[in-house]
Amino acid sequence: MTITFITGANKGLGRETARRLVELGHTVLIGARDPERGAEAAAALGARFVPIDVTDDASVAAAAADVAAHEGLIDVLVNNAGVHGPAGDPSALTGPEALGVLDVNVAGVVRTTTAFLPLLRRSSDPVIVNVSSGMGSLAHTHDPARPESAVVAPLYTASKAALTMLTTQYAKALVDIRVNAADPGYTATDLNGHSGPQTVTEGTDAIVRLATEEPGAGSGRFVDRTGEIAWS
Repeated sequence: MTITFITGANKGLGRETARRLVELGHTVLIGARDPERGAEAAAALGARFVPIDVTDDASVAAAAADVAAHEGLIDVLVNNAGVHGPAGDPSALTGPEALGVLDVNVAGVVRTTTAFLPLLRRSSDPVIVNVSSGMGSLAHTHDPARPESAVVAPLYTASKAALTMLTTQYAKALVDIRVNAADPGYTATDLNGHSGPQTVTEGTDAIVRLATEEPGAGSGRFVDRTGEIAWS
């Protein structure tokens, strides 16, 4: 049975990914910072809750130790936890605001990946899925035909651009692990005030696809719900 750990899984895309993977037979571990919401989500979905704050080294280490003690390994790591940060005119942005977004969206992925690599390497087919965004694509944000071009979210877009590059670097270096990025698309979640036209089920199509592919499917890819897209 495939064991999958998902960060930020108490709501939105993370929770829906968990729900779908449980239905597909995965043993799902709900990673979340809020203990009440995390426990509630796990109980509702038939998963197990593991507390984790991806901005805290000790919390991430404790989560990995918890999984090591209970499951002993994981097959799939879904780095989903993310924050949006300020949108609109960047004139008043501050360093602490920038560091706060990058700490979750980029450094949080690094912390979690490093801590869980030993558990992934116990799997016969280890997989990492980084939940990125077309908002981090230079091509998408410059294409007037795409919704990404109409949004000004300086810190979120910069963090997702960094995450997509981070994904390519991990894929090159970790030749024993499939490392790919998913673009959920413009999905109605708390992150955007539920303004997206896609449902959370549609928004998790790419994530679920990458988490359930057969061995040998390929590493270093950027995938949305319609298929593979160019790194740009």
